[in-house]
Amino acid sequence: MLANILVKHFLAGGPVMWPILVTGIVSVAVVGERAFWWWRESLKRDPDTLEKLFAALENGDFREASKLSKDSRDPVIRMIFHGMNHFRSSLQGALQVAAGVEIQKAGRFLTVMDTLVTLAPLLGLLGTVSGIFRTFLSLGDATVEGATGAITGGIGEALIATMCGLAIAIFALIPFNYFTRKLAQLEFELQSAATNVEVMVTAAKQKGFDTIEFRRDDAAPVE
Repeated sequence: MLANILVKHFLAGGPVMWPILVTGIVSVAVVGERAFWWWRESLKRDPDTLEKLFAALENGDFREASKLSKDSRDPVIRMIFHGMNHFRSSLQGALQVAAGVEIQKAGRFLTVMDTLVTLAPLLGLLGTVSGIFRTFLSLGDATVEGATGAITGGIGEALIATMCGLAIAIFALIPFNYFTRKLAQLEFELQSAATNVEVMVTAAKQKGFDTIEFRRDDAAPVE
């Protein structure tokens, strides 16, 4: 019964309801994927290991730092590990590349969500305008009483598209702002960690810890 009512109202919204339906499906899929990704990413964070890693770098113990960061799933620690493997050539460049990879993963589909937030209400407005236009075209030979009923019913059906478009936009807007904030927070953490690593490595080199190198096979430092 409910399904029949939904189908009836969906068809009453006009042809534009089909792209609105596609927009809604994509919104649900993207929001679900991003929510699962950020939940899974939160399980990978390891602040205790990150603190130990910074302590090892500050003390110039690159061997211990490499041991702590190797095979870590934390995005910040992964960036630091990648940078330490290239600290002889270009530490800053390696950190920037690794941070860019992590940011790209975290920002995936945000452009799609931004587009959906704007597109959905526009499609709804288009459906409303086209529905009202069709309603007035059908009033040519109608009587006064019939015209009043046709206008009222036609506008009510035309507003279905706008309602659906606004609902999709609201549904996608809140997660979009949340994921954008999470991305900005991750970007700040990566930038802060990269700056700390550069300062600590430079200080370690000045203290005489400049004879340490890393083997590319396992990234274990050797004297």
